[in-house]
Amino acid sequence: MTAHDKRDYYEVLGIARDADQKTVKSAFRTLALKYHPDRNKEPGAEERFKEIAEAYAVLSDPKKRAEYDARGFPGVADFSQEDLFGGIDLEDLFGGLDFGSGSIFDRFFRRHADSGKGQDIRMALSIPLALIATGGPEEITIERPAACSACKGTGSEGGASPKTCPTCKGSGRVVSRQSQESVEIQRISVCPTCHGRGTLIDHPCNACRGSGKISKEETLTVTIPKGVEEGMELRIPGKGMPGAAGVPGDLLIAVHALHDPRFERSGADLLRQETITVTDAVLGQTIDVPTLDSTISVTIPPGTQPYSMLRIRGKGLPKFGSDETGDLFLKIAVHVPERLNAEERKLYERLRELAGRAFTH
Repeated sequence: MTAHDKRDYYEVLGIARDADQKTVKSAFRTLALKYHPDRNKEPGAEERFKEIAEAYAVLSDPKKRAEYDARGFPGVADFSQEDLFGGIDLEDLFGGLDFGSGSIFDRFFRRHADSGKGQDIRMALSIPLALIATGGPEEITIERPAACSACKGTGSEGGASPKTCPTCKGSGRVVSRQSQESVEIQRISVCPTCHGRGTLIDHPCNACRGSGKISKEETLTVTIPKGVEEGMELRIPGKGMPGAAGVPGDLLIAVHALHDPRFERSGADLLRQETITVTDAVLGQTIDVPTLDSTISVTIPPGTQPYSMLRIRGKGLPKFGSDETGDLFLKIAVHVPERLNAEERKLYERLRELAGRAFTH
């Protein structure tokens, strides 16, 4: 993006030009929570997050902000990405929300430049609503490749260094040329001797069968943020696949709510259906309703209609990144009896008679 294409930093954060540092930080945190790639999977979210981070990087630094106020984008054009983002500490800004530690530069810029970094591992984790409500530690077990300890990752018995393949001289490829009339055809194929590895192992390691890697099970403790949203990904740095340059990828954990027969989740709100009798719907009644951590008494008003919704404030889940709490909504279903005894039928017929008279008057 060129300076001509960029939006004004104050506009990006939605703040006035005379905003103080507390306002700058608050605006950034609100927008960053909305567009953080670990939370927002919509196309363009990461680019939007970087734009917000760049605006914060300049406006949160008094010297950079003064240069920008005086000269606009040319005033900060000489700063590298590391100069801009290296000092923005994720732990300080998102502490307790499990958005990782370190700088924004390390998380969102350096990782794209590290071609030797290993692939990320993705997994799903289902947790009960009670843990979403409180947040806290949760143990998970993952299985991923690790260097074989018996051969120290060489694939060769005793850790001996593999030999360079004499056929391909270590490239893993062989080149053949063929001339047809005035045209020379060059074919590149996988080396048939080393099968593309570039090395040969005379005595493969028995533990890993010459691969240099074994599958290792590891138990990790993950901190679940309070009010974590459905499908949000938590990133555990360095727990992904090994990389060619020795830098492992990350573990990405998509968090989902376990099925709870009592409630249905809708963001921070909880939904529950309560079935009452016809007489309770007509006359009103007090019923006991479960919440996440207790049982409360709820009054059903007289004349409640089928499928009415009653709202119980503050009995839902915490809202992620906020001090607010969602609500519990009760959907009222009315059970109509399928069989009546003689006395009940007589009473219902009497009610119908009375209802008919009411309509005629």
